[in-house]
Amino acid sequence: MSAAPRFFIETYGCQMNLADAELMAGVLLREGYERAQCVDDADVVLVNTCAVREHAEQRVIGRVGELKRHKRPGVVLGVVGCMAQRLGERLLERAPHVDFVAGPDGYRQLPVLIGRARDGERRAETAFDAQEHYEDIPPARRPAVSAWITVQRGCDYRCTFCIVPMTRGAERSRKLADVVHEAEQVAARGVTEVTLLGQTVNSYHDGAYDFADLLRAVGGVEGIRRVRFTSPHPNDFSDRAIAAMAGVAAVCEHVHLPAQSGSSRVLRRMLRRYSREQYLDVVARLRAAVPDLALTTDLIVGFPGEADAEFAETLSLVEEAGFDDAFTFRFSPREGTAATRLPDAVPDEVAAERLEVLIGAVRRVARARNAALVGTTAEVLVEQEARRGGLLQARTRQHRTVVLEGPASWIGTYRSVRLVGTTGATFTGVPAATTLEVVGA
Repeated sequence: MSAAPRFFIETYGCQMNLADAELMAGVLLREGYERAQCVDDADVVLVNTCAVREHAEQRVIGRVGELKRHKRPGVVLGVVGCMAQRLGERLLERAPHVDFVAGPDGYRQLPVLIGRARDGERRAETAFDAQEHYEDIPPARRPAVSAWITVQRGCDYRCTFCIVPMTRGAERSRKLADVVHEAEQVAARGVTEVTLLGQTVNSYHDGAYDFADLLRAVGGVEGIRRVRFTSPHPNDFSDRAIAAMAGVAAVCEHVHLPAQSGSSRVLRRMLRRYSREQYLDVVARLRAAVPDLALTTDLIVGFPGEADAEFAETLSLVEEAGFDDAFTFRFSPREGTAATRLPDAVPDEVAAERLEVLIGAVRRVARARNAALVGTTAEVLVEQEARRGGLLQARTRQHRTVVLEGPASWIGTYRSVRLVGTTGATFTGVPAATTLEVVGA
């Protein structure tokens, strides 16, 4: 082992997990650890997990089993995150080669857990801490053109299908001043785009300031050119929040607004606390305030009791709301959630057929909306080299992906491009004028 122990973090799941990986790296770097470039070079391996869906959890279980082959004498293997929180001691019993587990409120204890593991003690750190925001631990961000800023942890909604309240605890918001300070630190590094993260981010309230105040404050930070947020809840879009979206120049014209179903009856069984009509009213209010808004969503098929007519309502919601894209899922029962006790399970083959039909409907609507944009001009932030050789990947304010030719030196800069083609999901762009217009760097 080298003088400075090395760690490697594998992350599965959502943006919150990716932000937590940066936080964990910050904890370990502060204690004198160094990053390893791969699993085989690490003295400490952390598997950062998701528990939202059964498939994601089984994938992680398989990966943890594979890592048994990589364990050398003295190497510590920890499982952290939502699945670790959900399973706790059971995961230690199920996987004897795992040295410790830690939930989202236990990351401060990582150096202690690693030390105890080296002494032969296996432990689960899964206590919730309603005061934990890790304010004194700077996230260890890798160089990038965009940054995540966690503004809220936990969730107070109790949707019958969702495991998050059991893995992330009760909702609590960071102080606005602390969020603004982090945004200022990010901007000082030259990062111009931030994404505000929360389980129901638009329910943010620190006791004095709400989500509208947060958008205005972060959008006013010098150097921050784009502000995004995810994921909001349809119930929490106040008139103040929508006005802030429309009035703050930095706030991007994109909302990812999970619908989950287009049927009011299914939404009641999901305990989503809004109807189809109320969801569409929020969409109408957002579009009225932000005319060029792009709208994406989450949709579940095969929820217990979902009849053909109710599934048809979800299909029609795709058309009526005019989604630009959607993450689509088959219902996945999660141990401990109320949905596991609901009768009238939908057969797997029916749910699979519905998912295929839904994906087709989403793609058809998205393709038509994107085709209508070909020939228009957009501002893009160049993010990275694209997977296709010789091209760059960029993103519009509406979160649309654009690929274009250009040198690597463009990464991190804003460009004005004309959208000249689309595959249905991704656009091809070219400079908007003969001389490339650099609209910011």
